This record gives sequence, C-alpha cells and structure tokens, in this order.
Amino acid sequence: MEPVTLSTERLLLRPLEPRDVDAVLVACQDPEIPRWIPVPDPYGREHAEDFVLNASPAGWREDTMYNFGVFTRQGALTGSMGLVRLAQLRTAEHQAELGYWTAKEHRGKGYTAEAGRAVVDWAFTQLGVERLEWCAQVGNEGSRAVALRVGFVMEGIQRSRIVHRGTRRDAWVASVLPSDWGRQTTTPYLPARAELAD
Repeated sequence: MEPVTLSTERLLLRPLEPRDVDAVLVACQDPEIPRWIPVPDPYGREHAEDFVLNASPAGWREDTMYNFGVFTRQGALTGSMGLVRLAQLRTAEHQAELGYWTAKEHRGKGYTAEAGRAVVDWAFTQLGVERLEWCAQVGNEGSRAVALRVGFVMEGIQRSRIVHRGTRRDAWVASVLPSDWGRQTTTPYLPARAELAD
C-alpha cells in the first residue's frame, strides 16, 4: 500500500522518515517501552535506524504493518502507532490489530487516544476493517486506558497469549467494531443473545 498521512486537531500521523531516527532512539530509552513492547533492550541507534529506515517502510510496501509516527503540529514525536496482523485484513475476516507506544514526556495529554481514533476511523472507512483488536500484557494500565478512550470494548484475558522477553504472559484483549461507531459492515453481524451466553 502507498503510505498515507492522517491528521487530527493537534496531531500529524505520517510514515517515519530518516530525520526521525534520533527522536525514536531517545523515546525508546524510557524503560517503560521495552517493559511492555517487544523492542530490543537496550535500544541502540542501530535499532532505531532499522525500525525507521527498514521495518516501517517495508511494512507499508509489503502490506504487513501500516505504521505511523505520531507528531504534534510543532513536529515533536509523541509516539508510534500502527496496524499489524494485516494478513487477516485481506481474508473474509477483515481484521487487524492496533498497536502503539507513547514517548514519556507526552503521556497523559490525550495524544495517543486522539491518534488512535484517527487510525480506527481510517481502518473502518478506507481499509474495510470489520473487527479491530487491541492486545496488551495484563498490567499495562496506560495502554488499556488509551484503548478504552478510543472505544475498544474489553473482552477478557487470554492466557499465555504474549511471549515477551522469553516468558509467556497473559494478555488483555479488546475490540472495536464499525457498529460501535454507528457504521455498517459488508459482512452481517449476528451478536450472541444474552440468554445464550449465560
């Protein structure tokens, strides 16, 4: 897919560029990022260069990951956000997963939720996503709070879902559907009736 740029009231979401290597490197020095996100630890310049110059562009080119750098209107990197697990997007399932991290100095300002709503809207309207998932290690309260503000609905805990730093971890799982946003889907949705779920 040709990379796209999205904008919100306060933010610009665009593919990462070579000029962003230093900002990504600085952001990923925060120990909270490797604590929850599968990035190298310690995180060196070579890792930032690989992510910005190789992995992110290849994701767009090969339709494996649509990753955005999230920037303020003044140009400061607030984080990274993208759609992953795109193989399911091109099947009858029309699914993808939203992932993100936020630079320490920009947490608590609502930037990540604002960017998340823009990416979800784009996924529904331009990509035909019919189910968008969010998944994070149990305990990652910051990521969970963002997901809830974006409109994800918690579905529960999946045991042993994530392998992180050589250990299997339980994961919170949530989803947002076009119907949650008052939109139609190509594939009809028949929710389970409450009495059948009991």
